[in-house]
Amino acid sequence: MMWQAAAAHIEQLTPAPAPVREVFVDAVEMLNVYSPVFIAGFLITLAATPVVRHVAVVVGVIDTPDLHRKHHKAPVAYLGGLAVFIGFMCAMVASFILIDGDAADFAPVPLSILIGASAIAMTGLADDIWKWDARLKIAGQLVAAAALSYSEIGIGAVTGVLQPLIGAPEAALFSVAGFVVPNAALYYWVGTAFLGFVIIAGCNSANLIDGLDGLLSGSTAIMAAGFLAIALLLASIATVDDPTTSLVGVRVILALALLGTMLGFLPWNFNPAVIFLGDCGSLLIGYLCVTTILLFGEQGSPSMVVAGFIIFGLPIVDTTLAIIRRKLAGVPMNTADANHLHHQIKRALGSVKKTVFALYGITCAFTILGVAIAAIVLLTSTRVLVIYCIGMALFGFVISVAIKIALLHRWNATPAPPAESDAPDRSA
Repeated sequence: MMWQAAAAHIEQLTPAPAPVREVFVDAVEMLNVYSPVFIAGFLITLAATPVVRHVAVVVGVIDTPDLHRKHHKAPVAYLGGLAVFIGFMCAMVASFILIDGDAADFAPVPLSILIGASAIAMTGLADDIWKWDARLKIAGQLVAAAALSYSEIGIGAVTGVLQPLIGAPEAALFSVAGFVVPNAALYYWVGTAFLGFVIIAGCNSANLIDGLDGLLSGSTAIMAAGFLAIALLLASIATVDDPTTSLVGVRVILALALLGTMLGFLPWNFNPAVIFLGDCGSLLIGYLCVTTILLFGEQGSPSMVVAGFIIFGLPIVDTTLAIIRRKLAGVPMNTADANHLHHQIKRALGSVKKTVFALYGITCAFTILGVAIAAIVLLTSTRVLVIYCIGMALFGFVISVAIKIALLHRWNATPAPPAESDAPDRSA
């Protein structure tokens, strides 16, 4: 009785845990509340770009035309990626200090994402200035992937694929002498490997299409609008029990920051460009796009991740073409050439602006398709197999046309063998 009375007394003195507040997310209100992130990213990048350009000209970090792959008429400053990085980090600061209301209760952008962005940007900046070896750039990208894996970003992207095959993460994977290894271990390592692969692939895919004035920055702005649409769709159907652990707000913040910085940089980068992104900018853009896509799989929905990668379709198509082209030619994968998708379309259309707008159109098509898949999956019970088939057909069509243009260009550039004459040989 004495122990029971003591336990009852302690229970009375112990404060009851605060009830978890259930939050119903209003997507439109969230967009309004998070608008300072977009404004900060846009204005800071817009103002920082000419300053960074002046510094690049003074220190001599410029890109000189070579009349082979670089067709701009005069030397153009590099280091545009530094302005993008400054604008992005200022947008992150705005997300920490300028957000109020219920949205302020949501989890902020994880520090691991910011560490990864800094590692990527500094790696690209070092390459722009000192021309780093490709292996050093890969090392910097792996550092960023390791930072993300620390927060288990990317694990949710593989959950929806592995769970039907091997069971829930808490189930036993195997048991040895009474020691049970849970599925969670396999989830972690598969997710980490997947994360490292997509970070490297995404960074370098974005780098490959950065070949014409305004192409990557404008295409990324279109993709960021698609990412924002999916993030708001996910927010609109979310019922959050614990806002402090939910990544609902993080997805919206990253999409708005990416959209704002790209629109702030585009006026300086559009043809005729006065500054280029450089590896600092292109690698950072690829990293931010892939990170945002991986966050769509937070609840273990592979369809959302697939929709995100469809939006990112233009870099994926161009990288796939580059791999096929170099494999057929028997040259190393890192061999530069002038047969990327934008080079081929430019030869067909004869104008940088026409080419860029044509590729904007392709990006819009991929973006509309990706957002449509996300909307159908989230808002209806309709199966999306048909839309996946349409996406595959669109990828296949673009790749086939690009391969055909490349083959025609190669055949036209190859001199024809001399025709054989029917006349008798009288040389003797």
